Parts: sequence; C-alpha cells; structure tokens
Amino acid sequence: MEENAFDPDLIHAIFKQLWKRRALEREKNENLDAMDCEVGPGTSNKRNRPTSAHANALKLSCELLRIFISEAVQRAATIAEAEGSARIEATHLERILPQLLLDF
Repeated sequence: MEENAFDPDLIHAIFKQLWKRRALEREKNENLDAMDCEVGPGTSNKRNRPTSAHANALKLSCELLRIFISEAVQRAATIAEAEGSARIEATHLERILPQLLLDF
C-alpha cells in the first residue's frame, strides 16, 4: 500500500456517515409523505437493510480520491506559479475547481 494513499477504513467511515444521514432524510421525507397519503401493505423492506461497501470498492474509492486530490493540487500549483506565487492559496483552488469537476 502506498504511503500517501487514503485509509480504506476512514473512507468507509465517511461513507457510513453519509448513508446514515441520507437514510434519516429519506425517513423524514417518507413520514411527511405518509401524512399526505396512506401506505399500502406491500411496502418495501429495503430501508431496513444495512448499506455496506465491498473491500475492492473502498480501495477503488481511495484511489480515485487520491488521484482527484493530486490533480487538484497540481493544477492549483500551475496557476499559483503562473501568478508568481510560491504558495497555493484557496483562490487558486477555486479557479481550477469548475474545470476539475467537469474533467472527473
């Protein structure tokens, strides 16, 4: 494993936090919808299943995140160098972010 790679356990913890937050939002929205209409007996049991990620998916997510961040730093460094700055500032990242997001 590379030294500068992200820890899959950390990425998994972040994913779990997001899944939990989305499940709560979905539950809240369903409760609001249930007030408007009656839910039938054939409702899905999908919301009760735990969400998980395969180990290979976590490794791939870590690698994608590593590449994304290194590309962002490289592009921001190019902008900073063109402006004659020795440091990358937040404004440099703000300038490269729209194109970076389109490229990924």
